[in-house]
Amino acid sequence: MYRQFGNSDYRAGSAGEPTIVQSGRLDVLVALERIGTRLRFGRNDEIYREGDEAECWYKVISGTVRICKLLADGRRHIAEFCFSGDCFGIGNTSERIYAAEAVDDVIVMRFRRGPTEQLIDQNPIVARLLRDAMVRDLTYAHSRTLLLGRMTAPERVAAFLLEMFERRERTKFLDLPMSRIDIADYLGLTIETVCRTLSAFRRDGMIAVPNPHRIGLLDRAALE
Repeated sequence: MYRQFGNSDYRAGSAGEPTIVQSGRLDVLVALERIGTRLRFGRNDEIYREGDEAECWYKVISGTVRICKLLADGRRHIAEFCFSGDCFGIGNTSERIYAAEAVDDVIVMRFRRGPTEQLIDQNPIVARLLRDAMVRDLTYAHSRTLLLGRMTAPERVAAFLLEMFERRERTKFLDLPMSRIDIADYLGLTIETVCRTLSAFRRDGMIAVPNPHRIGLLDRAALE
């Protein structure tokens, strides 16, 4: 889910909309920080496993987290990448349906369900923010499933790059912490297809690839 309690929450509202202070959400963010625990994870560390008790939810402070699971045939499916400001692990299930792993060095805030529920009882804004986060997450998951089911391999890779540029720095060059196999498992493709497609995009002048973890957007219109 996208930046529900991230740094962008502190920006002033757009014309006609209340700012974070006017809306009362600043008090909520401060209260959440007080009940959270800051944790650090190294590259590829497990934050939680599939099947673990779902007693907490998390906010990414820095780094990248992948939400994933192993399918019955042994393949890995990555459902989402979470970046700084994104929240994950919010849900109504008693057990984790997916695992959460650190893509690189990660710092997260962990919020336990009990204190969160107490905060919800005290402030309805917390309940609304968490509910909106869950709704947005479900909407995104459904939309992504429908889109990927109808896209060709090049369209999937192009959509991934545009999504990352939108969610990340929004500059000409994008740092991608995830590996090519991570991208493949996210898009439901083979690593060979991902590498071949990126090479074709570079050859056609749509992107630049200074190194495996950095991509330049040269022709956005061609990717859209």
